Amino acid sequence: MSVIFNFGSINIDHTYRVPYFVRPGETLESNQYSVGLGGKGVNQSLAIACAKGAVSHWGRVSSVDAWVVHELECAGVGVKDVELTTEPSGHAIIQIDALGENAILLFSGANHGFTQERITALIAQTTPGDTILIQNECNGLDQLIPLAVSHGCKVIFNPAPMTAKVASLPLEQCELLFFNRTEAAALLQMPVESSAADLLKRCKETLGDVEVVLTLGSAGAWYQRSNETLFQPALKVKAVDTTAAGDTFVGYFLAARQAGLTPSQCLQRAATAAALAVQKFGAASSIPMASEVDGIIYQST
Repeated sequence: MSVIFNFGSINIDHTYRVPYFVRPGETLESNQYSVGLGGKGVNQSLAIACAKGAVSHWGRVSSVDAWVVHELECAGVGVKDVELTTEPSGHAIIQIDALGENAILLFSGANHGFTQERITALIAQTTPGDTILIQNECNGLDQLIPLAVSHGCKVIFNPAPMTAKVASLPLEQCELLFFNRTEAAALLQMPVESSAADLLKRCKETLGDVEVVLTLGSAGAWYQRSNETLFQPALKVKAVDTTAAGDTFVGYFLAARQAGLTPSQCLQRAATAAALAVQKFGAASSIPMASEVDGIIYQST
């Protein structure tokens, strides 16, 4: 099985349970607080590992938080290219309200310290045909994407958080793109209430035959490639915390793809894993194991 190289963020998450999101000028008491591992990049690496996929993480974290490396290694993530730095780690302040929705304040820290030399050295380790997964929480994507493609690698991109800079990246060079509704609408300059059909149509017009996975939370998920379109309904569950649900979806989809499953099977495993994740509190700690996902899928067949 070939390894997925994940050029991704590593954050320390500070999570607060609140009755509602704090408003400007307000001091709001939290009734629960926790510290844990997070960041879209590391969440997706952990999800791939939990799904029994092979993944190696390319990241940066403060030497003060070296426990992160041990935790990733114990979870089955390759860590030889996780760099310990003197810079502060990236971190997130996360509010979880009574409905399980989240609001996140992000500090990039060491995640934005990649140099061109470091990116070149990382790509040099790969061989043509390798897969590189990226998100939008690390710097240097404008350098990494064309360099990786010129080296014969397949680039998979989850452009979250969505920023104006994403539109200037060579997205047409990517193999596969993961969007949620808000991200797709922002990139395509369409109303956020646009239908999935309209968003997918514009994706094809804009990006050509790049594979696209459009996630819609409780409204399910879509896969599109050329003339093939697939829909996966979401499992009906009660969400208590949606943090890392999207990352869980991405990781499980890619691990299933790595194992040679069909797009339809990838969607099913990803949706099942995400449904399990939203029923638990936390980011990385909410990602289910493959055995849990298998159990749900076997029950439904």
